[in-house]
Amino acid sequence: MKTIIVTGSTRGIGFGLAENFLKLGHQVVISGRSQESVDHALESLKERFPAERMLGVPCDMRIYPQVESLWQTAADQFVRVDIWINNAGIAQPQTNFWELNPKQISDLVDTNVTGAMFGARVALAGFMEQGSGAFYNMEGLGSDGRRVEGLTLYGTSKSGLHYLTNCLAAEVKGTGVIVGAISPGMVLTDFILNQYEGRDPEEWESAKRIFNILADRVETVTPYLAEQVLGNTKNGARIQWLTRRNIFWRFLTASFNKRDLFEGLDNPTRH
Repeated sequence: MKTIIVTGSTRGIGFGLAENFLKLGHQVVISGRSQESVDHALESLKERFPAERMLGVPCDMRIYPQVESLWQTAADQFVRVDIWINNAGIAQPQTNFWELNPKQISDLVDTNVTGAMFGARVALAGFMEQGSGAFYNMEGLGSDGRRVEGLTLYGTSKSGLHYLTNCLAAEVKGTGVIVGAISPGMVLTDFILNQYEGRDPEEWESAKRIFNILADRVETVTPYLAEQVLGNTKNGARIQWLTRRNIFWRFLTASFNKRDLFEGLDNPTRH
């Protein structure tokens, strides 16, 4: 039984990973910015899994002492931490960079870059003291150098995270600690859908066509990612859901394989 910390795990991909780690019999630490969000996630999970195998710790990744407390609380409860997944992050509205206000810029960089570095600093120091452990950064748009108009800020943060992951993997080589990345592909979460809130309905319909080809729901992607994380022993690994080959195949078969991922979901343009 492993102890796994997943930051930003009160909803979306983080929650899906936490849920699947619990399904596979492990101990999970749920974390989010507010006590309310953490309590809500725990209540949902306790309906299906033993309460003694989960712990909720509110943590704002932008505040270093809170990140330290996240590790220490988990270690006090479960003796040691085996896996840390840096998943916490925020998105941006899809708009020209010069139209963003300074607070949007600082909030995103503080969370997606500084917060990720704080997580890495705390987790790797703890793993070094233990003599073992696995650390993963969650990749996203920009990690592979791909650019999307209107998402410059978010893409820049993920591009920096890709560099950080590679450097950390080189630093821990030969120590018994491993560093890797998780690439979930395009997953339908509020994180993505909120980018289209209030936008032109025609633009939304166009985006939906691409989503229905390339995207997947959380419950489709996270079981695979959880199993791959648990099975990985390679430093520098990139655990990837949507490969280039899969992307090519999906476009090739799109006219025959009709999917509607939005059935039952709200239309962001109506919010």
